[in-house]
Amino acid sequence: MLFSTQDGSRPIFRAEDTWRFLAEKGRRFYKRKPSSSSSASSKPSFLRCIVRGGCGKGVTEMTEAMEKEMKEAFGDSMTLRDTVKPVLIPCYDLRTSAPLVFSRADALESESYNFRMWEVCRATWAEPGRFEPMEMLSVNGSTVCVGVDGGLAMSNPTAVAITHILHNKQEFPFVRGVEDLIVLSLGCGTTAAATLPETSRGRLDYHKIRQWGTKEWVRPIARIASDGAADLVDHAVALAFGQCGSANYIRVQANGPSMNRCGADVDSDPSSANVKALEEMAEEMLKQKNVESVLFGGRRVSEQTNMEMLDFIAGELVLEHQRRSCRIAPTVAFKQAAAKPKGRGFLKQSFLVHSAVKRYCQLLWFMFGSLEYL
Repeated sequence: MLFSTQDGSRPIFRAEDTWRFLAEKGRRFYKRKPSSSSSASSKPSFLRCIVRGGCGKGVTEMTEAMEKEMKEAFGDSMTLRDTVKPVLIPCYDLRTSAPLVFSRADALESESYNFRMWEVCRATWAEPGRFEPMEMLSVNGSTVCVGVDGGLAMSNPTAVAITHILHNKQEFPFVRGVEDLIVLSLGCGTTAAATLPETSRGRLDYHKIRQWGTKEWVRPIARIASDGAADLVDHAVALAFGQCGSANYIRVQANGPSMNRCGADVDSDPSSANVKALEEMAEEMLKQKNVESVLFGGRRVSEQTNMEMLDFIAGELVLEHQRRSCRIAPTVAFKQAAAKPKGRGFLKQSFLVHSAVKRYCQLLWFMFGSLEYL
């Protein structure tokens, strides 16, 4: 939403617009009343939803509501090529049983990898059990994808973004390695704990967990696996940056029991109480000490807070912008969409125009005996 454009120069949304979009439209997307219990017995298994292709009328209604809002926001003609910056959007393709990353660079290379923007957003947002999978075609109709939530297989896409930059020498010709990058990774919080039951005193309800069966364990297992995969990517990226990691790679993640206040439906509850809890959790997260992964040293609590680290990144971006303004050669050379080839209709029209002009010249020749009057 922050990179899509209509005129090729300015994005159609600002950061404030995206927040308002989610806050105002969320009630239409998530119509189910969130359960106060953390048990998954009253909710359909998300794996079952993938296999059966849906979870009832409620999922269909929410899917239709989201598709309507996506089409109104992006229109039907805006594609991955209509972005002002390089963009990577992950999802999981059920047809190939593999992660899929929608890329602006790939879309500019071939129409076979160019998809409509509203469909891309719809696919990466298609959380199984809440929204239906998104079957989509590329602009030229040659590539088919059945996409579901990108967080299933790529809860932390930092490594994918770094790999894309290091291998995209056409757009990033001066990037030699990770030492030339500044990476800010924003986590979505450790949500696994929010799916576990608690007692009235706020402690883990161990006796209730002992009675859980397969159905109750589905959501906690999925979120535990997602959190573990995100942490693994964090460690791998920290190892890749090595000694320059503390200055060139920053990971901001909500830690501690703050996530438990929002409940199991923290990311899908549109109620004002949950929104308020999320705002309070965000403020608390910014005040927390930053936690960084150390080369073969586990994790280390930094002396700076997450807010101070964000201020540091902002300052580095300002300095980099000033340095780039003094350079002769551009640091980043974004690909531009190639001119569309002229089809048969245009050639036929050109032939007819040429024939008409030729006949007109012949008529003048017969009337005046020469073409000097032209």
